[in-house]
Amino acid sequence: MQRFTVNIKLPARTLTGALSAPNRGAADWGWQGLIAYGCHSLVLVIDANTAQTLQVLERHKASVVKVKWAKENYHHNIGSPYSLRLASADVTGKIIVWDVATGTARCEIQEHTKPIQDMQWLWNQDASRDLLLAVHPPNYIVLWNADTGTKLWKKSYAENILSFSFDPFDPSHLALLTSEGIVFISDFSPSKAPASSGKKVYISSPHSSPSHNKLAAATGAKKALDKVKILISNEKPSAESVTLNDCLQLSYLPSKRNYMLLLYPREILILDLEVNQTVGVIAIERTGVPFLQVIPCFQRDGLFCLHENGCITLRVRRSNCSITGTPNEEPDPDPAQELIYDLRSQCDAIRVTKTVRPFSMVCCPVNENSAALIVSDGRVMIWELKSSVSGRNVRNSSSASPLYSPVSFCGIPVGAFQNKLPDLSLDNMIGQGTVAGEEQLKNSFLQEVHLKFLLTGLLSGLPLPPFAIRMCPPLTTKNIKEYEPILAVGTSNGSVLVFHLTSGLLHKELSIHSCEVKGIEWISLTGFISFATSTPNNLGLVRNELQLVDLPTGRSIAFRGERGNDEPAIEMIKVSHLKQYLAVVFKDKPLEIWDVRTCTLLREMSKNFPTVTALEWSPSHNLKSLRKKQLAAREAMARQTVASDAEVSSVESSVISLLQEAESKSELSQNISAREHFVFTGADGQVYHLTVEGNTVKDSARIPPDGSMGSITCIAWKGDILVLGDVDGNLNFWDLKARVSRGIPTHRSWVKKIRFAPGKGNQKLLAMYSDGAEIWDSKEVQMVSSLRSGRNVNFRILDVDWCTSDKVVLASDDGCIRVLDLSMKPSCFRMDEQDLIEPAWCPYLLVPRASLALKAFLLHQPWNEKYSLDIINIDYPENENIKNLLQEQLNSLSNDIKKLLLDPDFTLLQRCLLVARLYGDESELHFWTIAAHYLHSLSQEKSAKPADAAALQEQLVNPLDICYDILCENHYFQKFQLERVNLQEVKRSTYDHTRKCADQLLLLGQTDRAVQLLLETSSENVHYYCDSLKACLVTTVTSSGPSQSTIKLVATNMIANGKLAEGVQLLCLIDKAADACRYLQTYGEWNRAAWLAKVRLNSEECADVLKRWVDHLCSPQVNQKSKAILVLLSLGCFTKVAEMLHSMRYFDRAALFVEACLKYGAFEVNDDTNKLIHAIYADYARSLKLLGFKQGALRFASKAGESGKELLIELKQPKEEVTQE
Repeated sequence: MQRFTVNIKLPARTLTGALSAPNRGAADWGWQGLIAYGCHSLVLVIDANTAQTLQVLERHKASVVKVKWAKENYHHNIGSPYSLRLASADVTGKIIVWDVATGTARCEIQEHTKPIQDMQWLWNQDASRDLLLAVHPPNYIVLWNADTGTKLWKKSYAENILSFSFDPFDPSHLALLTSEGIVFISDFSPSKAPASSGKKVYISSPHSSPSHNKLAAATGAKKALDKVKILISNEKPSAESVTLNDCLQLSYLPSKRNYMLLLYPREILILDLEVNQTVGVIAIERTGVPFLQVIPCFQRDGLFCLHENGCITLRVRRSNCSITGTPNEEPDPDPAQELIYDLRSQCDAIRVTKTVRPFSMVCCPVNENSAALIVSDGRVMIWELKSSVSGRNVRNSSSASPLYSPVSFCGIPVGAFQNKLPDLSLDNMIGQGTVAGEEQLKNSFLQEVHLKFLLTGLLSGLPLPPFAIRMCPPLTTKNIKEYEPILAVGTSNGSVLVFHLTSGLLHKELSIHSCEVKGIEWISLTGFISFATSTPNNLGLVRNELQLVDLPTGRSIAFRGERGNDEPAIEMIKVSHLKQYLAVVFKDKPLEIWDVRTCTLLREMSKNFPTVTALEWSPSHNLKSLRKKQLAAREAMARQTVASDAEVSSVESSVISLLQEAESKSELSQNISAREHFVFTGADGQVYHLTVEGNTVKDSARIPPDGSMGSITCIAWKGDILVLGDVDGNLNFWDLKARVSRGIPTHRSWVKKIRFAPGKGNQKLLAMYSDGAEIWDSKEVQMVSSLRSGRNVNFRILDVDWCTSDKVVLASDDGCIRVLDLSMKPSCFRMDEQDLIEPAWCPYLLVPRASLALKAFLLHQPWNEKYSLDIINIDYPENENIKNLLQEQLNSLSNDIKKLLLDPDFTLLQRCLLVARLYGDESELHFWTIAAHYLHSLSQEKSAKPADAAALQEQLVNPLDICYDILCENHYFQKFQLERVNLQEVKRSTYDHTRKCADQLLLLGQTDRAVQLLLETSSENVHYYCDSLKACLVTTVTSSGPSQSTIKLVATNMIANGKLAEGVQLLCLIDKAADACRYLQTYGEWNRAAWLAKVRLNSEECADVLKRWVDHLCSPQVNQKSKAILVLLSLGCFTKVAEMLHSMRYFDRAALFVEACLKYGAFEVNDDTNKLIHAIYADYARSLKLLGFKQGALRFASKAGESGKELLIELKQPKEEVTQE
């Protein structure tokens, strides 16, 4: 007869539990849309939308302290596809760079053996994409190539480095938070280590400043701020005034240039780095909950803050200016005193206990509208921001100014009735907050919005160990239809968790016991018996709980009825093979035999019965005789009921069921049960063999002990093989047929458990020791694999069992339960092999060609004149499998997004922006945001008559966000700079600050206020004479020829002699700012020149300066072409942008951009541009053909005129050949 084994394929997986203390900062939410976090030495990757674990990475030997996703800030194509790269670092200083989809390590990096303090991928995408900067304690920063694992350079600093932050506006600037203060590095470059040791500034902590005790008297943050005037100084603060630096975090603000935040437990300080001065404080009142972490936003000037009670709050800066004031008008009489951040939304706190506390928060970098909280007990809570429109008349009385919805959606202003999805991202939820003039509200359809957090996802981990685990009965040919691979896990708090192992999800949590669950035995596929024992009292007696549980209903019955109080502890329970009987073994009390079906005690052994050390039921039983007996009993029943059938023709259905019940009862009452045997060993090592039939228990044989074995601890029996294990780690194999025994010393100390694998003829054996586990082949008596704590793994094993015939499940003391194959090597799985309960949108998991083809399919809607999300009808020649995967991805998009994608009014530019968000493609997102803004404003200017105020008004209401800095419109940029100087002026506290403010005011052309500041210099000051003369000069500058030429001569001499800033100031005084910019550029001050051009020059002169900057950015030694493209977009040089994209081989972006420009009429149509357009389309068609996306290639080849002719013929060729045959 052929052996028939069915194996439901279970993936190797790890169920994880609580985190360890070093994991506190190890979490990151990548542009790829996935969250990664450390759990002991594992790294978990979860999908934020569906809250499912997608991958568990296992290779670190110690706790993980940092994880960071690679940046997606580059152009993606077949050569550099969408891939999931992640770096993780552990306590021993090892960094592993993962390919997450396959679960393999790309490279491993080790420098020192101390925990990595911080690490970050370099974000400047035109450099290499593989560079990783890490802080190796105590004081080294090392730049690594994370693809090859080579060290590029290493630099040491004087103090211990705690963390660092890159300046998001300038890749050469980096700030290190050290144990004493902050070190600013301004010459960071990937090619060589910074030459200088950086500019060091010290922070006097706000708590240690003597003024702080007065500050606590709840006088409001305003007064507090005046006291915390100087926090940053270049001198080391005196010892008594400063305690150890308790700054928790330092970060640059990505929403505007040259601002930084410092986080303290009770306040957040916003610094203006131009004057190194605090310009904003967010303080927590005395009763408030301290901060743990803060994440500044990019799209809006907002902060996500995590508090110690697990509450996440969103604070958004209050707008303080009216946008209608043009730069030349008088400034507000009372300019804003400081930056104020209003609390706009907060989520619920968690219950914090000794073991449960918030560990870290991560925020979605793409949309900045959701945050995830990682809790120490292994929970991950995903909170999403939702906006709701409130009626305008319902004004709340709070001091916070109202938030308004933005005018535009996906980069383009939309009408009130157009389809839009405000919750797509933070900048689509709330407007720029610059609108405050009431008269504007009347003529625009701005709606006031309120934000609230909603819990949209929750993942929970296993409770704390110890665990008792037991797999449900194995799959057989009879139960194949209803079989589900279910694992029961008993926990220390008395509940039993039931996991579904194909998905790895928790199926049920049953609170059954009041104390630690010690063991579980299944009695069917849907029921089990579990036992728990309380802690012993002073007599050594405990309360035993034995429960019979029915899984579908969750009903549990006390199996031993009233028994169980104050008796010796249950040591083990064993269910017989036919699930008829249960043997309960106690510590110092005779064995009990129960009938499982009726919950009755069959026999309690006598007092002189030997103490049981190990017990096992025999797999051989007399099933055939049982069947015969059952048939006989049924016939007897039938004879008794015939007469009654004739009398009552219609038997009620309830009566029938009663009869059936009676029938089964009579079987039991007549003791129809098969005979089963069990063996057990006594303390003396004798093996006893007993038989149970009905309610009789007979002693049948005794076998004397084997001299070589110690005290027997466990027995396993399958077929003709019986295996005994003892306290010294010996295994004794008995072959009952051949009557031979063979002892094997494993030298592994006490054998805790041995179990045979399921499946007919499968003689593999799993043995658990106090220091690990082994798998043996009992036929060959050979070891198959071994696992030893401290040698090849760093966890201890608590319990083991077989899952299927070739997979084992181990519970370990790091709080995890692992399903492993026979080699017992902890391994990662491939993400594409896993069955997810709910499909997750993640194009990164597709093969490169498929993810790019899917992107093209979404971007170039409509196909054949209709908008559709069914890729099945599209001519895409990959195999069906890949097509189905693509369709699965499309189906997993949310309905709101599908509705947008299918909306014919949704413009091409908006579609590009939306797809960039869906793909988490950072460089596309920035490119299309700026392109959409300037293309739209160009079309507005074209349609508007020169005198039309409405168009200008719209440009004012809807400027490009200030987070794009130099790329913003000039008038908006000027306004922002003036506000900034106003604020600096209010905050100035020393002569240095005053002087910096005066210099800025002169450059901005605000001469009157500059003179006032210059005249404030006190007569004791060294610069008193100089400043007074300067004030006189500024007020008397006339436009007469000779004075101009003199000043110009002096300025050029100053610049030649190294006084660049002073010379530039003089040139600005006589309105020669264009010359000043040229000098700044000559001396390499490119950013400063661009700034000055934007605030002082008219648009033509400004464009000249910026175009020179573009040429500089494109030069091979600078190589920042992507930034150059953005600058060109802001200047409206669209043809040049298309040329550059084409020359950089960004064919997809170029083709889409050309399409958008043609739609907006942004190209002058002539032969040259046509040639360029055709070349771009032809190249794009070729790249689509390479992806195997024929339909798209045909569409673009047919648009490409002459250049596409050959390609068209090529694409149509194969079809013709087929028709000829």
